[in-house]
Amino acid sequence: MTNIFKKNPLAFALVWIAIYVVLFSLADSLSDSVGIRSCFSAMLGGAISFLLFRWIRRNELQSYYGLCNVARGDFKRYLFFIPLIIIASVNLWGGVTIRYPPLETILVFVTMLFVGFIEEVIFRGFLFKAILQKRARLAIIISSVTFGIGHSVNLLNGAEYWQTFLQIGYAIAIGYLFTILFIKTGSLLPGIFTHGVLNAFSVFSGQSTFEQDTVVSVVLILISLGYAAFLKRLPQKTCASDKQHCLDQ
Repeated sequence: MTNIFKKNPLAFALVWIAIYVVLFSLADSLSDSVGIRSCFSAMLGGAISFLLFRWIRRNELQSYYGLCNVARGDFKRYLFFIPLIIIASVNLWGGVTIRYPPLETILVFVTMLFVGFIEEVIFRGFLFKAILQKRARLAIIISSVTFGIGHSVNLLNGAEYWQTFLQIGYAIAIGYLFTILFIKTGSLLPGIFTHGVLNAFSVFSGQSTFEQDTVVSVVLILISLGYAAFLKRLPQKTCASDKQHCLDQ
């Protein structure tokens, strides 16, 4: 994989996207076939997350791919990331519902945390950085749109068309926000945390109507685009020269 990265970073990103989509679809199907939701998906998520982090660390690319903390002194500048907290909590707005047995609840929760890390590293890290080398605006658009469209894979797992359509819509907006956040902070960690928690809390969400999902989707889009517009006005930061904050231990 390192050779592919050195020769063609874009091809490297696309290979990882394909690996992620195909393997997780298979893992979800296998988990359902044995009757334990996300049992294989959780193991796969852990394995891929470990491999991604290990590869990034081995090649000393933590700063390049944003696996470094935002300086505490900058929290006020970013409104203490309050909009991200609101976004991360969206699946709890309608109350908490325990839908699965304890083991499955834990497996789904852990899987979703891993998915948040994996998708941010692949889409915001690998893909965005690869395209950024050529055209910045195009990189933002492609990273956001492909992140949203990538959720269409949920159709293969039995999701309703209207649910998937709404999810694609707000995922594009959130993907755009996370990309701007990465550009401005130099760190993927706020996006990884928000994405992972947002996904993980979905295990506690209850049934909702089309109207409720539509309202929530619109609110998410407005918060994401509004916060992104605010962030765009701020000067760009980088953690590349601040090695003490990098996840290199």
